[in-house]
Amino acid sequence: MVTSSPSSPSPASAPSSLRDGLRFAFGTLTVLPVRVHRWDRGAARGGMVCAPVAGLVVGGCAAGLGLLLLLLGAGPLLAAVASAAVPAALTRGLHLDGLADTADGLGSGKPAEDALRIMKQSDIGPFGVLTLVLVLLAQVAVLAQLYGDSWARGAVAAVVSAVAARLALTLAARAGVPAARPEGLGAAVAGVVPKGTALAVAFAVVAAAGAAGAGLGGYDGLRTALAVAAAVAVADLLLRRCVRRFGGVTGDVFGAVAETAAVTALVVLALGR
Repeated sequence: MVTSSPSSPSPASAPSSLRDGLRFAFGTLTVLPVRVHRWDRGAARGGMVCAPVAGLVVGGCAAGLGLLLLLLGAGPLLAAVASAAVPAALTRGLHLDGLADTADGLGSGKPAEDALRIMKQSDIGPFGVLTLVLVLLAQVAVLAQLYGDSWARGAVAAVVSAVAARLALTLAARAGVPAARPEGLGAAVAGVVPKGTALAVAFAVVAAAGAAGAGLGGYDGLRTALAVAAAVAVADLLLRRCVRRFGGVTGDVFGAVAETAAVTALVVLALGR
């Protein structure tokens, strides 16, 4: 009898692995009622590879609420606030909390061990508050501008920023990026995605974003693809800074990377119009 090796999963196991990966992605990255059955490294790898899919759903919900408000007669600003609020609600604000904690850790100027302790505290310091305010203002400002241009541009921006944020998580979980702590979600997903797989997912998402933007006409296809590429590039700069500063990644760093990618994508989409 012929058996399949661990490196070559059988056709029957491939759909199961995909389901486990999707469950892990939605169960850990959203508040949607998805039960995670596996918490091993294999499931974590699949979950981080599938993270942009979770972003597509989150972004679709954000765009949907924004469009609904526009349909009911609301202005672009209210639609923008709603589209910015949905990702925060669907993640219980964990990515924003991670952004604030990471800002406090980086801004503390203390050694890595002390900075990590600051990041674990429940309160938010001045660096965190300032970073949160500026990031949320930037997100709302860009979305309001794009919804004001057209409902389609606003909706595409809401989806693209959410997908770019989760793509940044895929890349942050690539092999070679260590965990700063031995416990927590950061340790569970650190280094689980092979570099080649992470790059392949990145190229696929950039291409898909370009195709989605092309439907808007003009240079929107190129601008949308560049927005995703710039988002993950800037997020990776933050990731590298955190690895040097803290000795690795934490759950907070993953949240900061995601929010950085989201706001970068939006800013690029607002430029050159």
